[in-house]
Amino acid sequence: MNFSIEAHIPAHFNDNARVWIFQSSRLFTMSEAFEIDSILKEHCNGWKSHGKEVNGYANLFFGQFIVVMADETEATVGGCSTDSLFRMIKQIEALCKVNLFDRQMLAFLVNDKVQLLPLAQIKYAVSNNHISPTTIYFNNTVGTKKELVGSWMIPICESWLSAKV
Repeated sequence: MNFSIEAHIPAHFNDNARVWIFQSSRLFTMSEAFEIDSILKEHCNGWKSHGKEVNGYANLFFGQFIVVMADETEATVGGCSTDSLFRMIKQIEALCKVNLFDRQMLAFLVNDKVQLLPLAQIKYAVSNNHISPTTIYFNNTVGTKKELVGSWMIPICESWLSAKV
C-alpha cells in the first residue's frame, strides 16, 4: 500500500490550515467508504462559519482515518462550525458502528498495514518485538496542514511515545 499523502492534500491550502484526524476502531468496508466520502463532500460543500463558507477538505485515508481540514485564511472555524463537524463525525460513527474518538487506541504501520494497539499495551508490544522505536506511528494529534504532511506518520522514537519504548 502507498502511504504517501501529499498528492491527496490540497496544495492551495495554507500550511496553517486546521486539521482534525478521526481514527476508526476498524477498517471501513468499501461500501462504507463510498458512503463516508459522500457525507464528507456534502459537509465540506455546505460548511459555514458565521455565515461565511469554510474552505474545507475531508478525505478518508487508508480506509481508517478521516482527515478534515479547514483553511482559515478567508473564514475562521468558530464553535458552531466545529460543532457541525463533530455532529457529522458522530453521524458516521453511528452509521458504521465504529468508535472515532478513542484516543487510547494508537495506530502503527506494521508489515504495510495499519495496526491498532491500546496505549496500555505499548511496553508489552515493544518487549515482544511487535513494534520498535523505528515503527511508524500515526500521530493523530497534528493540528495543521504542515504538521499533517510532515509529522503525521513518524517513527515512534520521534514521537511523544519515545519515552514509553
